[in-house]
Amino acid sequence: MGKIKVGFGFDVHQLKENHPFVLGGVKLEHHAGAYGHSDADVLLHAICDALLGAANLRDIGFHFSNKDDRWKGISSLILLQHVVALIKEKGFVIGNIDAMVCLEAPKINPHIPAMKTYIAEAAAISEEDISIKATTNEQMGFIGREEGVVAYAVCLIERE
Repeated sequence: MGKIKVGFGFDVHQLKENHPFVLGGVKLEHHAGAYGHSDADVLLHAICDALLGAANLRDIGFHFSNKDDRWKGISSLILLQHVVALIKEKGFVIGNIDAMVCLEAPKINPHIPAMKTYIAEAAAISEEDISIKATTNEQMGFIGREEGVVAYAVCLIERE
């Protein structure tokens, strides 16, 4: 077995009325959506940061600056593909991804299978190696007031 490394990722975005809400590559029906330079997919951004951190490749902002128009409105699934290519260049493959989304609404449980399918395809791994969970913030703070959404992710990568 090669060297094993673990990474941690976190992302947060504001929710804005009448804005698309993309999470895990899935467009959710909701009155408000995550706002950002790309598609503001907090789940994929947290996963990207976890993978980049594990491979000691800095963070998502370093590779995909919000001042660079190439990334304006881009699907974060494409960002994930770029990240996977970067870690592969360093000789790593993904062992697994475990992620948590924290939001009050909408409920994402029905969408998790589709999210896993999109992420598995973009990351070139099995859906069995991806765990996505959700929780609320018990109506406390900016998450509880539905002003924002947060995602956390950990991953394991290993040398090929």
